[in-house]
Amino acid sequence: MNSSNANIYPAGPRVGAGAIVIHEGKILLVKRGVEPGKGLWAIPGGTLHLGETLRECAAREILEETGITIAVGECVYVFDLIERDEGGKIKFHFVVADFAALYVSGEPKGADDADGAGWFTPEDLDDLPVSQNTIKALCSLGFLN
Repeated sequence: MNSSNANIYPAGPRVGAGAIVIHEGKILLVKRGVEPGKGLWAIPGGTLHLGETLRECAAREILEETGITIAVGECVYVFDLIERDEGGKIKFHFVVADFAALYVSGEPKGADDADGAGWFTPEDLDDLPVSQNTIKALCSLGFLN
């Protein structure tokens, strides 16, 4: 998710979309280069643009952040991300819809606001700092126990 001024201390909730891409037993993740969750590995995704569908957003963000082209399927996970600052003011508020997606082509490379991208087995995630929302999503889908 792009950390533009509209996303930090927003006037209202922002909508985001991501894609859960599992290919050959591995999940596509990005290392977040911006807040919220900077430095954590997460499902790639970003903020919805005006006039864009959620599926279009998911496909665009995955291509921008990872260089991977996907075919977007059904929505499989929705969550709220609300983060407050030390004074209690809402710093970030996203409603995120994650879609199942099929790998089409490309090699993962972190770009845009992602510091890294790659394919990971469930066992690989034991040794990585992974966002809690990503863990919850992957558990709900049975990728993680």
